[in-house]
Formats: sequence, structure tokens, C-alpha cells
Amino acid sequence: MFAAFRETDGSVIDEGIALFFPAPHSYTGEDVLELQGHGSPIVLAQLVRRCVALGARLAEPGEFTRRAFLNERLDLAQAESVADLIDAQSVEAARSAARSLQGEFSRRVHALVDALIELRMHVEACIDFPEEELDAADRDLQMERLAAVTADLDRLRDEARQGALLRDGLMVVLIGRPNVGKSSLLNRLAGEDVAIVTPVAGTTRDYVRATLSLEGVPIHLVDTAGLREATDEVERIGVERTWRAVSEAGAALWVTESGAAAQEEEQAQLARLPRGLPVLHVINKIDLTGEAAQFLAGPGPATALISARTGDGVLAVRKWLLDTAGWKPHGEGLFMARERHLQALAGARGHLSQAGDHSQAFELFAEELRLTQRELNGITGEFGADELLGEIFSRFCIGK
Repeated sequence: MFAAFRETDGSVIDEGIALFFPAPHSYTGEDVLELQGHGSPIVLAQLVRRCVALGARLAEPGEFTRRAFLNERLDLAQAESVADLIDAQSVEAARSAARSLQGEFSRRVHALVDALIELRMHVEACIDFPEEELDAADRDLQMERLAAVTADLDRLRDEARQGALLRDGLMVVLIGRPNVGKSSLLNRLAGEDVAIVTPVAGTTRDYVRATLSLEGVPIHLVDTAGLREATDEVERIGVERTWRAVSEAGAALWVTESGAAAQEEEQAQLARLPRGLPVLHVINKIDLTGEAAQFLAGPGPATALISARTGDGVLAVRKWLLDTAGWKPHGEGLFMARERHLQALAGARGHLSQAGDHSQAFELFAEELRLTQRELNGITGEFGADELLGEIFSRFCIGK
């Protein structure tokens, strides 16, 4: 309905459309009135103040989606995907979040739960009727069903890890001595001049961040201060922050110069990197020495010979970043997942393994299956953990 939105004294604030959505045919499942104005921030602020004066209140972060969840319009995985859709950093991430919002992830979880319930019914019948002799065929059937559920869960975990990667990406630090071309490499990978590049050693004194999308996976690059004995207080702080960034990273690009002799200080810095951190040794400036671009895998860190100035060899660096992130192309079927979901799936997998170990003790077998189902139900929100719900929805933007 077209209408005039008026102040207390009857003066017109704006003209627009009032749309009424009767329950349950609204986003929240409740009666909802939507006012559409012309979009001016000043005019909309006046309209909001007038609504509050008439008895409305401002929505809390995530309140609309929380109401939709509580009214069973969405399950918890779908509700979280609303925020993921808003925050998507690539087309692929947005598509995956949309699939989660449409219920693809939830359907996969519910299918697992249904299979678990079938198996639990069979096992608990053996507990309730111990006088009935269980023949070998029945035990074989239980093991077959357990194996099928386990295989389905493993496939779901693999796809969920890929969905989480689309959401969170990989943080990568660029480390090395000053003036070896870290900033040039950052700019080449990012496709724009993000960092200042000069021949003066120590130009970068603090973090320079850039995010690039590789096949939809966000790679968060952090160019750091050159690692050397600091010559002033500012540079010393920059070096300290470099090591802090290294401790938080998921991978590192260790950049050196082509033709430069390995220095003892560089080897000491490499030894200081966290154990297990994936490292690619990038030998830069091959355009100055005439060496060919190549990628060498071997004992210790892999090595890429590149020129950040010309771009030769940089494609191999991009491929290494994707491989290190754990990306496996899945076509168009991915859904979005979060760390919470991965932990629940890992917990479910652990309980299934325990169930297999206790297959001869029906009470223990049944209990592990119950715990498996509880972990899976936590993904879609079939529980009463109010504190967890508050934590999840508090991270939404205001209102949504």
C-alpha cells in the first residue's frame, strides 16, 4: 500500500510503501510490517525515531534471524548461512552460503541422523530384548550400517572442510630480509600496488595486508617488516610484529634473492618458524640473474624461482597456496561451513569410531551412537543451548 509516513504534528517524513506479511508467511514466521522509503539516511533515521516513539524498539544484532530460527523457519545451520552470505568474499563463497541457506548442508546432516536412528533402533532392541538370540547375520547388518554411516560422515566432513575454507581462507605471511622483494611479490599476487616498493631496505615497518581470491578461496597475505637486526626502535617493533604474525599464520612465503649467498642469520630465522608451519622458499629476482622460473619439491621447504617484477613463476606460487590451503575443486555442490560445524563433525566421527570398538557391548555401542547423534543435532540446532544461540546471533549485523 502506498502511504505517507508522518511526524507527530502530521507533517510528512517521507512517502513510500507499507507491506504487511501475516504470520507465518514472513522471514521470521511472525506478523511483519515493512516500510519502504526513499533510502536517505536522514529520512530513514527520522522514520525509525517515529516508529520507536509509537512503541517499537530497535532490533538487536541477529534478532530477525534468531526469531526465524526459534519459529522453525530456519534451522541453525541455515541461520548462520545468512551471515555467511552477507560476509561472502567471493562469488563461490556466496553461492555456497546460498546453498546452505536453501538447506543443502542441513539435508545432508538430517540424512545422517536418520541413518543413525535406524541403527540405534536395531541396537537398542537387542538391549531391550536380551532373551532374543542375535544371530551372525544381524551383527553383520549392524556393522554394514555403521560402515555406511561412517563413509557418509567422512564425505560430509571433507565437503564441510572445503566450505569452511571458502569462508575463512588461509592467512599467509611473507617473511625474509629487507629488500628481497616481499612487497613486490605481495603486489604481484594481489594484482595491485598495495605495498610501497623502493630500493631502500626497511621500507615496510608494519603489516601490509591484502586478500586475493584463488578459485574462490580467500588468501589473506601479510607483508611484514624485513627480518634483520633492528637499527632503530620503530624497526625493532616492526620485527616483533612480524614474529607475532608468523605465530598466527597458516603458511609462510620465505623470500630470498636469486644469486645471494645463504646467510647464517636467514637460516636462524627459518629455524625459528613454528614447527609444522607450511613454508615455501621463494627465490626472487631471477630476472636479474637470468635463471629460469621453476618449482622444486624436495626435502625441506619446496622452492619456487620467480620474478615478482615480471611475474615469471608466480603461477606456481599461487598453486602452492591453494594446495597448502587444502583446496579440492568440487564443482557446484559445495555448501558453507564454520569451525563449529567442523568440530561437531569431528566429534561425531570420534564417537562412531568408539561405537565400532564397542560393537559387542550393546550398551556402550548404543551410547556412542547416541553421542554421535547429539553432535550432529548440534549443527542444525536441535538442542536447548541458549548461551550458544546468543553467541551465534550476536555476531550478525544489527537487525538482520
